[in-house]
Amino acid sequence: MKFLLQDLKVRINDKIYIKDPESSALGKRIIEHSILMIQEKGFESFTFKKLGEKIGSNESSIYRYFENKHKLLLYLTCWYWGWLEYQLVFATNSIPDSKDKLRKGLEIITRSIEEDSSFSHINEVLLNKIVINEYSKSYLTKEVDEENKEGYFSIYKRLATRIRDMIIEVDGKYPYPASLASTVIEGALHQHFLKEHFPSLTNCDHKITPTKYFTDLVFHSLKK
Repeated sequence: MKFLLQDLKVRINDKIYIKDPESSALGKRIIEHSILMIQEKGFESFTFKKLGEKIGSNESSIYRYFENKHKLLLYLTCWYWGWLEYQLVFATNSIPDSKDKLRKGLEIITRSIEEDSSFSHINEVLLNKIVINEYSKSYLTKEVDEENKEGYFSIYKRLATRIRDMIIEVDGKYPYPASLASTVIEGALHQHFLKEHFPSLTNCDHKITPTKYFTDLVFHSLKK
């Protein structure tokens, strides 16, 4: 899979950016260092001015790629969900048994992320932490309905649909497959957050992983 992903380009809705950051060395540096800076300082403290100083470029040059930092966060989270979708498809495509496929799918969605050397300018481990801590800020806005109509969240929704379809393959009579799929994706982020910041609120720890919890939850919800 490593070699297959080397030529991977996650296709992001072109309405999110002004200029594709993957099209230039500066754009890739913007993505690389925005991930480092958001993870270090938090999204609220992150600014294009600080990013420009970090990469030795004018603040105005960053605005040639993104209208504002909200659009940059949307880009980063869309890239993450697209990358995760490829992981899911490659890992489950050749599994014939529906239960085994669902188990593998749940593992991909809920596991701790390891760095993928296929993308030298993107640290997937840090990007995963950003998604865990900051993803809700990309859609808890007044503009969410309009942005949804524009297709900004299409990759995330497509990923949820893939998990939903795996659930239906195992139990076609289960009445809440979409709700269960979205619960797994959002819940995995939340459990990872609780495990790191509020350990008394979760049973997940270094022995009990979110993968183990959600696999148990999903299969106990479906018919044996």
